[in-house]
Amino acid sequence: MSARASRDSSADIATVVTSQKVREGRADEYRRWQDRTNHAAREFEGFVGAEVYPPGAGGANEWVTVFRFSGVDHLTAWLDSDRRAALLKEAHGLFEGPPTQEVLRGGSPAQETPKAVTAVISHDVKPGREQGFLKWQEKTLKAQEKAPGFMGSELFQPVEGVQQHWVVVFRFDSREHLDDWLASDVRAVLLEEGRKYFTAYDVRKVSSAFSGWFRFGHGNGEGAPPNWKQAMTVLLALYPTVMVLTLTLGDALNRVKFPLYLAMFLSNILSVSALTWLLMPLVNRALGFWLAPGRTLGRRSQMGGIAAVALCYLVSLAVFALITH
Repeated sequence: MSARASRDSSADIATVVTSQKVREGRADEYRRWQDRTNHAAREFEGFVGAEVYPPGAGGANEWVTVFRFSGVDHLTAWLDSDRRAALLKEAHGLFEGPPTQEVLRGGSPAQETPKAVTAVISHDVKPGREQGFLKWQEKTLKAQEKAPGFMGSELFQPVEGVQQHWVVVFRFDSREHLDDWLASDVRAVLLEEGRKYFTAYDVRKVSSAFSGWFRFGHGNGEGAPPNWKQAMTVLLALYPTVMVLTLTLGDALNRVKFPLYLAMFLSNILSVSALTWLLMPLVNRALGFWLAPGRTLGRRSQMGGIAAVALCYLVSLAVFALITH
């Protein structure tokens, strides 16, 4: 997410962010329904990906879904489709009330960060007060930049014919810092000033928790990618690590006749350390679009991730074939 507010409405990607409060005890039904909805969306032209965010710890039972398409026309074709209407009718009774929804046109990708929390705030701007709202938003951004843990903000203009809200998306490095900003006296003063430009606003929080090598999910193991993706990516990082250690440390220890059991132990310490703190974070960042388990990928994106890993295998094999020969 960029540190400056973005006003580029010409970008191709279109995103819809939907928040819906699931009734108590219906979470499992909702997950099954949401999975069917994700797969239905994947069949539509222009589908890029879908993500599902469970409620944060201690928060309301509010689930957030994000669908991305390669243009507003493709997105609205999905939103207005009979297929989606049938799915929404099927889910009647799962939710406490009607969902809230914002359509965002454009936007830059956010860097994944442990414990980062995103806030989505929609504003009903008064007619004719748009320029004043923009100046107020710039002032708010400058105040946010001084707040502890602030990571960036983007401003999205209304999408003609789709929605009339102005939407601000900003991110903090933890829920505590986000809550501190939302409850701060500085923001309270800014909100009072901003009421000259908007009649109402709505705040939703989207939390991202991370753990271990695969930093995308919530709870114990719920956020891990499928086992076959884990195996492919660990092999991607493990093979060059073992080869480099074997060609350097291994040869050196063999020459001084270092005990094999100690040599293997030392090699494992170094390889696990390299994987945990260096290589796997890099792999996660590079292949995040493919590894994130809450994201339903289109066939092209799925095959693109597999092809990227396979290409890296071939490059590694070629490099070490040249070195060892």
